[in-house]
Amino acid sequence: MHALRSLALAALAVLAVACSPAKKAETAPAAGQPTVIRFATDWRAQAEHGGFYQALATGEYAKRGLDVQIVQGGPGVNVPQLLASGAVQAGMGSNSFIALNMAQEGVPVRAVAAMMQKDPQVLIAHPDQGIESISDLKGHPILLSDASVTAFWVWLKSKYGFSDDQIRKYTFNSAPFLADKRVAQQGYVTSEPYTLEKEAKLKAKVFLLADDGYPSYATMILVPQSLIDQNPAAVQAFVEASAKGWNDYLNGDAAPADALIRKDNPEMAQDVLDQARAKMKSYGIVDGGEAKTAGIGTMSDVRWAEFFRMATEQGVYPKTLDYKKAYTLQFVAPAAK
Repeated sequence: MHALRSLALAALAVLAVACSPAKKAETAPAAGQPTVIRFATDWRAQAEHGGFYQALATGEYAKRGLDVQIVQGGPGVNVPQLLASGAVQAGMGSNSFIALNMAQEGVPVRAVAAMMQKDPQVLIAHPDQGIESISDLKGHPILLSDASVTAFWVWLKSKYGFSDDQIRKYTFNSAPFLADKRVAQQGYVTSEPYTLEKEAKLKAKVFLLADDGYPSYATMILVPQSLIDQNPAAVQAFVEASAKGWNDYLNGDAAPADALIRKDNPEMAQDVLDQARAKMKSYGIVDGGEAKTAGIGTMSDVRWAEFFRMATEQGVYPKTLDYKKAYTLQFVAPAAK
């Protein structure tokens, strides 16, 4: 499971835009030919990408005239750079900071849907330390990746008054957490808690940030403005097929997607896929929140405004930033306008 969430490297992204030719795949195809969409994910294939793999495996993309190719991510993959350079026609945005970072740097890419209403990010603590809520972690050392320090840590400082002297370097190894009961660590609700229980026999305390008000969307579909302008029908088809794939992956037979996931990522075990899917369902990661009424993939102006306010209060973005350039509600049924 990935914990690394690379944020856009602004200068490189802008340079890539300046130096890269326009890609013909972003124009409408010849009559009768499917539209090719290379979709870059943010990590190696896993259940947290299951809806996209399901839509591919069951032909939801194909029946809408799309030839979708999933480009598997990994530790060296930077999705914003791939989008900015035109190497892919769509990409996965792990959190709302990524879309806003690109807007701040003037990179013409927008979030067109959010497949996860709740960011799966959690904080994990030992069960015998009297820690019953996120606020109880104030003053405790917390293992965080560099990317997390510039993402959800901003919200934790804003809401709970956490301070940077609590940060300890997280190298995606839980050994320091297991060695010191005072230490907490980051993780995904669909991954690290299960691994800790399975391998270390530790049933940890798990706090889902979204359930305490963390307003970030997750697993967003990011698309260049050029594709939106030139082929909006293809963008609409990709969003609708992806939403159908997610519904089917969570509520139907997940075997088609799991087979493709394990083909792309042979190290992925079936029990890990099964428990992650169950966690996404039980926590309402995909179909909870605004999606309960507006459907999978929905976004709202209200939610984006809330996120932007939080980030600007912490000095991440200037208040003058036109944050609405980070997203569009054109392709989803909006929860609120």
